[in-house]
Amino acid sequence: MRTFKFIALLLVWIVVVPVAKAQSGLPDFTDLVKRNHQAVVNISTRQGFNDSDLEGSPDIRERMEEFLREREERGGFDEPNPFDSQGVGSGFIISDDGYIVTNNHVVDGADELIVRLHDRRQLIATVIGTDPRSDIAVIKVEAADLPVVTIGDSNGLEVGEWVLAIGSPFGFDFTVTAGIVSAIGRSLPTESYVPFIQTDVAINPGNSGGPLFNLNGDVIGVNAQIYSRTGSFMGLSFAIPIELVMNVVDQLRNKGSVSRGWLGVTINEVSRARASRNKMGRAHGALVGSILPNSPAENSDLQEGDIITHFNDIYVVSSSSLPPLVGRVPANSDARVRINRDGEVVELIVNIGELPSNDDVQQRFVERRLASGVPFGLSVSPMDDFDRDRLSIDTGGVIVDVVTEGSPADEAGITPGDAILTIGNMPVDSAEDLLTAANELASEDSVGALVVREDGRAFVLMKPGS
Repeated sequence: MRTFKFIALLLVWIVVVPVAKAQSGLPDFTDLVKRNHQAVVNISTRQGFNDSDLEGSPDIRERMEEFLREREERGGFDEPNPFDSQGVGSGFIISDDGYIVTNNHVVDGADELIVRLHDRRQLIATVIGTDPRSDIAVIKVEAADLPVVTIGDSNGLEVGEWVLAIGSPFGFDFTVTAGIVSAIGRSLPTESYVPFIQTDVAINPGNSGGPLFNLNGDVIGVNAQIYSRTGSFMGLSFAIPIELVMNVVDQLRNKGSVSRGWLGVTINEVSRARASRNKMGRAHGALVGSILPNSPAENSDLQEGDIITHFNDIYVVSSSSLPPLVGRVPANSDARVRINRDGEVVELIVNIGELPSNDDVQQRFVERRLASGVPFGLSVSPMDDFDRDRLSIDTGGVIVDVVTEGSPADEAGITPGDAILTIGNMPVDSAEDLLTAANELASEDSVGALVVREDGRAFVLMKPGS
């Protein structure tokens, strides 16, 4: 009797599910997968030890030498070396003669790359070029008539749109997962020049470098990162938009390196208080905190305190929106920059330079801090009636306009829009008071500041010598 009931329920389930699926309007991914899975590859990497890795580790060296002796005596080296470090990732074929796109972190440091195709062929790959800033790499295998993906367009993506990923999570080849676009233009702390596509597609270690498809079967992104506290999928996945990817790929294939546009400014978010003072309808754009020496910005009419609202006629939503816009402009070309300066709209033409190395940018930033002499890395202005009402301050204090990145104020958590009432028990009612406090307290290990924000008052510590 129990068996019969089970069969009856099973029959009902078989009948009901297709009807429910049809009524729900859920997409059918089967044709998409059939058309595209052959152009997705598994990438295995191997990184061996060298002598420097074994210095100071006699036990490891002895074990390795013993292993090599035994394997040589058996006359074979086909089995894996247990002393090698191995990894796995994904990629996709963009040309029938073997060019493959993947993530830089998949191939970084690898001594050997093995690409496994859908038909189980295993081919040795060579690295054509890498770009750590965008986390993109191009590799190549020697083959012909390979299946290729169709490159799409991510500019028309909308939040809520269905997307699908194919990759090798945890080494399980050609695994398909699907979800929706959760957000677009997402900025991550580690990647200033990539406006990520955020999805809830299940992405795990091994998916890196694999393609993200739209429902047309076009590649619209490269799966690159996840946000996780466990190391596995937790509902937040990030893909690099395909337009940025192909720009990098073309440069790597044509000249072996990637150049990006550079403006040469540090930027902050625009607070509501600052937007109100500048007569802006809403807070948006990027607030110029400082201008680096020998940069395109220094050779232009840009000034510290300007708010960049549009770049090449594109609306700048937030400070994180600006670097990707600047980065894709060719070096030594002009860009139209619309700014708000003290409530007035100004149009500027800035000749964009080439982004230097990270070390060079950091050195210029240090030079800028030393030359500016800005106390604690703060730029402040007098309080007006709007700020006093907003923060419930009757008398005294200054409002923070700009916080220099990496400065004592920045490290203490002070942000534009905060009000400072005292520093080291000294009242601060003007920029001159701030400078006086900085001079008198320069030798202190740490200095306390009373800060007022919309959510209350806070006492923070700054280190003048940091």
